[in-house]
Amino acid sequence: MLEGLTYKARLVNQKFDERKYPNRKDILQIRYHPQSEIAEKLRSIFTASYRYILEQRNSLPENQRKFIKVPEEQKEYLAIYTTDYPDTYLFECITQEDTRIIKETMVHEDEQEYEASINYNTVDPDATIAAVNQMVKIRKLNRAIGESLKLLYNYRCQICGENIGARYGVSIVESHHIDPFVESMNNNAENQVIICPNHHRIIHRARPVFDRRKLIFVYHNGVEERIILNQHL
Repeated sequence: MLEGLTYKARLVNQKFDERKYPNRKDILQIRYHPQSEIAEKLRSIFTASYRYILEQRNSLPENQRKFIKVPEEQKEYLAIYTTDYPDTYLFECITQEDTRIIKETMVHEDEQEYEASINYNTVDPDATIAAVNQMVKIRKLNRAIGESLKLLYNYRCQICGENIGARYGVSIVESHHIDPFVESMNNNAENQVIICPNHHRIIHRARPVFDRRKLIFVYHNGVEERIILNQHL
């Protein structure tokens, strides 16, 4: 099922070397005739990728046309969801334009920085709340995974070990995607850590590198912070 319509295709689970790719769950290949309805539909949606592949095919020698790698910044995605119906799957397309809109409309925790002199007497006569109607396609994800991880750690931060909301009778721990979700489209548990709002803000602002083998966030100024609570990574 794609955009409310049903198309026929075959989904084949491809074999791969699990020792070489230990973190890869499945590789699905979608098989269909190049002139089928689903082929035409996908070409009409993934116009940017299709155009790039055609241009590469026309510019490369025939013996190099079989496998064409799309650059990371030009990749488009197809998300596949299971349904309650046998042999029926829901397809969702994430195009370059969708990714651009998502990145622009995501609510970032980071506050915008301004260079200004301190003046507490400044008046803002234009401050108001404006109602804006707009339509945007956002990427859906299963938030139950993050919520389950919060329960697993009893709402404590995996970095500092603190449940900073407990004193006030609230739970404010947050789920952070190690590889940014809008780039990786990976919402699985192994791509999430549960951290307090302070560490979440710091990670988004400082953008440290995460060493998965050592479970350490390495900051650009040399600071390292280890995951001290771990039951799922």
